[in-house]
This record gives sequence, C-alpha cells and structure tokens, in this order.
Amino acid sequence: MQDQDPKFGIFSPSRRLVLQGLSALPFASTPMLAQAQGKAPPTAQVNTTRLAVTDTEVTVGQLHSATGTMAISETGSIQAEQLAIDQINALGGVLGRRIKVIKEDGASDWPTFAEKSKKLLVNDRVAAVFGCWTSASRKAVLPIFEKENGMLYYPTFYEGLEQSKNVIYTGQEATQQILWGLDWAAKEKKAKSFFLIGSDYIWPRTSNKIARAHIERVAKLGRVVGEEYYPLGHTNFNSLINKIKVAKPDCIYAIVVGGSNVAFYKQLKAAGITADKQFLLTISVTEDELLGIGGENTTGFYACMKYFQSLDNPNNKKFVDAFKAKYGPKAVIGDVTQAAYLGPWLWKMAVEKAGSFDVSKVAAASPGIEFKDAPEGYVKIHPNHHLWSKARIGQMQANGQFKVIAESPNLIEPNPFPKGYQ
Repeated sequence: MQDQDPKFGIFSPSRRLVLQGLSALPFASTPMLAQAQGKAPPTAQVNTTRLAVTDTEVTVGQLHSATGTMAISETGSIQAEQLAIDQINALGGVLGRRIKVIKEDGASDWPTFAEKSKKLLVNDRVAAVFGCWTSASRKAVLPIFEKENGMLYYPTFYEGLEQSKNVIYTGQEATQQILWGLDWAAKEKKAKSFFLIGSDYIWPRTSNKIARAHIERVAKLGRVVGEEYYPLGHTNFNSLINKIKVAKPDCIYAIVVGGSNVAFYKQLKAAGITADKQFLLTISVTEDELLGIGGENTTGFYACMKYFQSLDNPNNKKFVDAFKAKYGPKAVIGDVTQAAYLGPWLWKMAVEKAGSFDVSKVAAASPGIEFKDAPEGYVKIHPNHHLWSKARIGQMQANGQFKVIAESPNLIEPNPFPKGYQ
C-alpha cells in the first residue's frame, strides 16, 4: 500500500525516507506521523468559515518587519517560523494538508502592519498569521484580528495587560520576565537604585511603568533614579550616557529596541561604561541583536529571557542543529526566534485537537495544549492564551552568546493582569 501525499496522493520513496528520518526527532511524535499518513478529512468538514483551505493545502500568513529598524530583531522570527512550517510539511502537513505561506512585510511601520493584516485576513483568508514583534505593531493589528476573527501567534516578550481570544502569546509577559528579573537583580546583585531606559513606544514605556511600580511600591526593592525614552532608530545616546554617569545607578535597566541597540551599546563602551564597572540588565537584547552589536561591546552585561541558544537540553540541540543546517553555521537564535518557532507547532496541535481550521474552534482547543519537545524545554498553553514558562538570566559573552547563570526553579504561571501594576 502506498502512503498518501497531500498534493499528489502518494508519498514518493524520497518523501518516505524524509518521514523516516524525521521520526527520530522530538517534534515528530507518533500522533503527528499517524495524521500525516492517514486520509485527510474532507474540506467541508474542517473549513466551515471560507478560509483558504483546499483538499491539499492550507494557507497561512507571516507578518513581520523584513525591512526597517526592526528587521534586526524580526528576521530570526521569519526564519524560525519557516523552519517549523517546513518541518511540519515534511511530516505531512496539518490535517493532511500542506502549509502554504503568504509573506508580508510590516516594514517597521505600524499602519503598514494594520494594512497588511487586513489583506491577509480579508483578501487572502489565511487560517492563521504568525507575526508582529513590537507591541505597537500588535496593538495596530489586534482590532482587525478581533473584528475579522483571525488568529495571531505573537512571539515577543511583552508588557502584558492584554488577553484576546484571537491571539496566542508565545513569548513571556511581565510577571515572567520583568518582575522575576528585577527580583534577581535586587537579591543577587544587591541593586537598590535603577535607571530605566527605553525606546519610545508602548512596550518599553508600559514595561518601565511596571518596573517602577515593582521597584518603588510593590516589592519595594529601592528607587528609580532616572527614566529616559528615545525614538525607534535613534543613534545618539551621548546625553543619556552623561545622565547615567551623574546618577550612578546600581542597575541600568535597558529596554532599547531594534537597530538602536547597536549605537547604544557601542557608545556605552566608548564612554567607559562596561560590565566590570556597571551592572546592566536588559529585557530587549537577544542573540539576534548581539549579532549586530558585537559581543565584544556588551561582554558581562545581563539579559532576562526564557530562552538562550546555549541552553543545554536535547530538544534545543536538535533545534539549533536544524536552524543552522537551514540558515548557515553562523546563524544565531534568540528568545523571540525560539518563541516564533513554537507558533506553527502550537497551531498544528490546536487544529488537530479541534479537527478543524475554523478559528473559533482552534481558539477553544488551544488551552491545555502541551509541547513537551519545545527547545526551551516545555510549554503549555494557559486558558489566558499565554504560555507557562521559566525565566532565565544570561550573561553576555564576547562570542555573541549568553552564559545561563540562573533560572526560575519552576514554570511561572502567566498572569497578564498582575494586581497592583495597573
């Protein structure tokens, strides 16, 4: 008996070999292989809302900044989502259908994100969208996803204070990153004074509002001695650096985003603000940004994330090997890149649990889904559409990687609306 191929009706011998090879990988579970090899359910049964689903194909969208100041951060997300989609297709797709991708460029411009999201949902009728990075882009598209009942898989760590039936948040929210990281800084680095820095838009400002509340009012860790914001793409931080020198904070808490990071960290080093003299903790610099900044300009500074490429576990080793095999040995993987990789897999699991591509059914099926083979170790979708995850502290190395020096003992339950921080 010949195996079914989503496009041609049978698996060729080469495709059968691909499946046999993939069966050894952690993401190729037995239920997935069984679905890949089984008969695809009829389209009328799995698509009742006129989505772009045929007997052989399902269309999804990608919506990231391939150009502009945010491209330094979002390119990794584009790559990771495509890797996951390629792997899923090699296993037979979703409900026996191969995934087709329509890629749109938000161009680091929030109105463009809104325009492109409407195109993907209304014109292209995509079954899901994997996209956005900044909170500004997410806020721009959210009303459209809710109005058109689309599903967005959003990969970036963010400020919280949001929950939507139409979004699965695969990055961490404030309690899993900001609060845990500040507590670590106070306990392990004895930080009592903090200088808050951010790019000038929703995420950094709201995150620093939460950070200030935690430092001064809720956890009472100490005091904020400075708070400054600069436009996306800003490249001259000399006046800021002078203010830092005057304030002499125990901790620089940095949420500079995108390409501005290159200028910021190079100028810090040029001004003599280095890790042997100054403690700096960031929640916005991953391996993706370090590739542009240069590890030699940041050595010894710290970041709080849930994932670092250097994580030592079998799942991550396979993921890193697959990523480098596709994108080259010099490719790097940051926190958001890994979280983006989770999106297509979690969508596949939800669709197959629901037995349907219909967005409302996928949303209802999502809570409780577990991805035990995630590169970060394990994830589970909470009823609030965020993920249970660990928090980790990484120290920046000269080679552009992080040395993981601390992690939360347990998974942290997502709580996008923590009391006392509104």
